[in-house]
Amino acid sequence: METAGGAERGPRYDDEPERSQELREVRAGDVRIVVARYAGYCYGVERALRITEEAIEGAEKPVATLGPIIHNPTVVGQLAERGVDVVDDPDEVDSGTLIVRTHGVAPSVVGGARSRRINVVDATCPFVAVAQRKAAALREAGYAVVILGERDHPEVAGLEGFAGDGAVVVEEARGLPVERLRGKRVGVVVQTTQTQANLASVAAALAPVARELLVYNTICDATEKRQNAACELGAEVDVVVVVGGRNSANTARLAQLCRAIESRTYHIESAAELEAGWLTGARRIGVAAGASTPDAEIDATVKALQELCGG
Repeated sequence: METAGGAERGPRYDDEPERSQELREVRAGDVRIVVARYAGYCYGVERALRITEEAIEGAEKPVATLGPIIHNPTVVGQLAERGVDVVDDPDEVDSGTLIVRTHGVAPSVVGGARSRRINVVDATCPFVAVAQRKAAALREAGYAVVILGERDHPEVAGLEGFAGDGAVVVEEARGLPVERLRGKRVGVVVQTTQTQANLASVAAALAPVARELLVYNTICDATEKRQNAACELGAEVDVVVVVGGRNSANTARLAQLCRAIESRTYHIESAAELEAGWLTGARRIGVAAGASTPDAEIDATVKALQELCGG
């Protein structure tokens, strides 16, 4: 088996200034509220929003995004107020500018829109773009392509477009069509928000059956940092509140990981969803947030927790 995790992973988020690398802690009486070391917007999300802002200011109107630009309903709503529509199909746009969201799309989607003289602006996350290129390279080299990811997630749908017909999408090792892959040259790419543990289990299951196994670890550094920070926090607190869109894969994964460590884990989209009963007896409350969660929502959650705790 050859594992190609470092061949090309695009711009490393280690090279981008993260907003915090220290625990942020506030008090509410005897209760401490702690925000994870890494929480909120990653570079890819900030880049996509910057591209969208530039399109609002200077691109051909009207401006629309193909699907929500990021998986955060508050941000999408704010953009809608500024005239940025969300469309599910590029055929819904017959003029102006279409922004490809962070999750990316199949190349045929971009080509089809441009053939109709639509101005296409690509805000695909650089890490997703690397996974797309790896999927295409595996297809061109004759590998049977396995995509590890959530079957209905838009990023995975885009990866399928690059991997071509016959690509296999699995969410975990037990979903692998082992007999179909036995004796073949198998290449793996990964949805950027997956966990390292899930990738390891898929690679381990494929190793004994594939004639050749090439694994591209396309999980992004920002995802790893937020997952590690959330797990670290979950082990040290009595309650965990995970803030972010319910349609955000990376936020949902944070909640899943934290819940495995601390059963009193709650996933909310906004501070308004907090319930005082969740906090009964807690002396230390952790706050984690996905890569598409704005600072304002994290701050509002911390403030609401302080008020609920009598601070």
